[in-house]
Amino acid sequence: MVVLELKLRRMLYVTMLLMSAEATDDEHQLNSSDGCIRRCGDIDVPYPFGITPECALHTNFLIHCHANSFGHTTPLKSNNLTIRRIDVDQPQMSIFFYVTRDCYDAESGERIETKNSATLETPNTMFIISPQNLVTVVGCESYLYVNFHVDKGSWFYVLDSMCTSLDVVPSGNCSVGCARTQISYRFQNMTLEAHSFKNHNSTRGFNNCSYAFVAEENEFNFSRDYITNFPQQKLPLALDWAIGYDTCVKGQSHPFCPCGGTATRHDLEDDINECENPSLHNCSETRYCVNKKGTYTCSCPSWFKGDGRKGGTGCINQLPVIKASIGVAIGVIALVISGTWLYMFSKKRKLIKLKEKFFQLNGGLILQQQLSRQTDSTETAKIFTEQELRKATNNYDEGTIIGNGGFGTVYKGILSDNRTVAIKKSKILDQNQIKQFLNEVVVVSQINHRNVVKLLGCSLETEVPLLVYEFIPNGSLFEHIHSPDKASKLVWKTRLGIAAETAGAYLHSAASTPIIHRDVKPSNILLDNHMTAKVSDFGASRLVPMDRTKLITVVQGTLGYLDPEYLHSNQLTDKSDVYSFGVVLVELLTGQKAVSFNRPEDKRNLAMHFLYSIEEGQLYEILENKIVNEGDREQLREVAELEKRCLSVKGKDRPTMKEVAMELDGIRKIVKHPWVNNTGLNSEETESLLGETSNAYKGYYGTSTSSDAITLDFTGR
Repeated sequence: MVVLELKLRRMLYVTMLLMSAEATDDEHQLNSSDGCIRRCGDIDVPYPFGITPECALHTNFLIHCHANSFGHTTPLKSNNLTIRRIDVDQPQMSIFFYVTRDCYDAESGERIETKNSATLETPNTMFIISPQNLVTVVGCESYLYVNFHVDKGSWFYVLDSMCTSLDVVPSGNCSVGCARTQISYRFQNMTLEAHSFKNHNSTRGFNNCSYAFVAEENEFNFSRDYITNFPQQKLPLALDWAIGYDTCVKGQSHPFCPCGGTATRHDLEDDINECENPSLHNCSETRYCVNKKGTYTCSCPSWFKGDGRKGGTGCINQLPVIKASIGVAIGVIALVISGTWLYMFSKKRKLIKLKEKFFQLNGGLILQQQLSRQTDSTETAKIFTEQELRKATNNYDEGTIIGNGGFGTVYKGILSDNRTVAIKKSKILDQNQIKQFLNEVVVVSQINHRNVVKLLGCSLETEVPLLVYEFIPNGSLFEHIHSPDKASKLVWKTRLGIAAETAGAYLHSAASTPIIHRDVKPSNILLDNHMTAKVSDFGASRLVPMDRTKLITVVQGTLGYLDPEYLHSNQLTDKSDVYSFGVVLVELLTGQKAVSFNRPEDKRNLAMHFLYSIEEGQLYEILENKIVNEGDREQLREVAELEKRCLSVKGKDRPTMKEVAMELDGIRKIVKHPWVNNTGLNSEETESLLGETSNAYKGYYGTSTSSDAITLDFTGR
C-alpha cells in the first residue's frame, strides 16, 4: 500500500512556509498596507493570509507562491497540493486533494501499483475539514475506509458500492456503481483508503479499479464512464478556517476575529498572564482563572455553575439543587413503591375477601362441619384452596384441558404431593341447591367402589365450586367405541366386561343414601389402562331420600339417553338411569352413536332403531359385524333381551340396576362358542328377541332432530 502523507506543520492548512521576519505593530494591522501582493496567479490572497510575513496576520497564514520558468506566478502549490480559492466571508479555503484508487490488471487479475491511500493532517484547530464535503466511492464490488481524527477521538466510515454490469449503472445519478455520504462532524485529520472486495474478479473487463475521495458536494457529477475509467487525479476539497486566538484590539471588528476588534502580531506573540494580577482579570476567584495566549477564561469548581465572572453569573452552588433533586427523586420512587405495594396489598385483600365470600356462599362452613363429623379420615373429602388448584393446572392453562361438556370444563392437574387429578370447573350452580350439593359431595366422596371415579374433594373459593377427582388415564368409553383405531381393539369379551362393571357402579343401592346419576352415557364411563370401567361425573346426580322413590326435578341430561318417562313427567327415578344404561348397551353392541344425523330420519335415534330391528327380526343386521363374528350366540341373545327390557317406555317394566348387574355377570359365565357363520340363524332362535315395540317411542323420538352431542343444560340440580 502506498501512503501519501500531507502534513501541514504548524503553518497553513496546505503547507505554508514558516517565516521569522520581524515587523512593527503598525505594519501588521488587520487592514493590510497597499504594498502587499494580494494575488498569486489566478488566486486572490485576502487578509489574514499573506505571501510575505508583513502581509499576513500570523506565520500560520503565510502562503508560498511559486514562480515558474516562464516568469509567471502559478497557483499555490506545496507538496503537490494546490489552493483553488480562499474565501474570507465563509471563511473557507478550497484545495485539490487526491483521488485514491485500488486497481487490478484486466488479464492477470494482479494488483497494479497505485495510490490507494492518502492522509491529511493539520497542526492546530485553525483548519478543519468542512462538513460540506462528501465521502464518495466509485466502482463495482468496491468499498472505502476513511478514518477521521479530532483531539477528542476518531470516527471511521466504511462505504461500499456494488453493481453486476455496466448496463445497470445510470449516468448523472450516484446510486448504482457509486455511493456517497456526508461528513457529520468537523474533523482535523483523515486517512482515506480505496479497496475491492474480491480484487474485481467478477467485474474484470468493465471495472478494474475502486476509487475513493473526499470532495466538495457540488464539485463532482457522476458519469457511467467513471466505472471504466476515472480521469481525475484530484478533486476540490473544502477546508474551514478561523483565527484561533481571542486577543483583539478594540475599535474595529472582523467576522473571523471572535471578540471583535483588530488583532496584531504583537498581541499573538507577547502574551500577558492576566491570572497573576487580580486587576487584569474579572474572575470571581483568582484560583479559577485560566490563562490562555492573548486572553484568559474563568471557570467554576465542581458542583458550581456559571461563567465565573464578577460581572456575570459568577459561580452558583448547585449542591442544594442537586440535593433537593435527589430528595425529590427518592421521594417519588418511595411514593411509587409504596403506592404499588398498597395497590397490590389492597388487591390481595379484596381477593381474599372475595374467596371468603364465595366460600361462605358455597357452604364452606357447613361442609367443614359435615366433614368434621366423619369418623374415618381416609374417606373424608378434602377442601382444597383455589390457589392449590390454580397451581396444579398451571393457572388453568388451556394445555391442561382434557374435556369439555355441558356442565363445565375438566382440567388435568398435579397436586403438591405429585398426585395426578382431574379438576372439574362447572359452569353454573343453583345457590338454592347448595345444601343438596354439599350432601352429595360428602356421600359420593365416601364411596370406595372399584368402578367409580373417586371424588377427592372440592374447592369452594370460586363463584362455582371446583370438584377434584382421581385421574383416569385411558380416556372414555365413547372414544373407544367410536374411534376406528380403538374400536378394532375393543373385543366382545372386553365390551361385556365393561357393561357388567358399569352396571355395578351405579349407586342406587351401593351407597347408604341411593344416588341417581342422571347423565349415564359412554363419555361418562372412563377406562383405566387395564380397560376397567370407572363411572364418572356425578355432577348432575341427585340423592334419593330413603323414604322416597321419585323426585320432581327439572329435566337434565343428554338427548338420546334421556328416559322418555322422565322427559314427559319430570319425575326422576332410579329406573331413569336404567334406561340410559340400556342405550349404552346398544352402543356397545352396534358401535353406533345414540343420535346421528348421518342415518336416515327413522333411524336417527339408536334406541328406537334397535327396538324396531328386533321387532322386524333384524337383530344381527344392526349389530356390529365384529361383535357378531366374535360373540357367543347365547350371550348376544341374552344381552339383547336385557337391552329390550331396559329400554321399556314405562319405568315399572324395566329391571333395577342391581338386577341388570346380576344378569350381566351371569351372561359373562355362559360358555362361549363363537359363531363362524351367522347366516344359519332361524326365526326360532330369535323369536324370544321379537316383541311389540310400543308406539310411545314414536311420540318421543319419531321426529327427533337432536344432534350427536346435544346436552340439555337446564338450570337446577
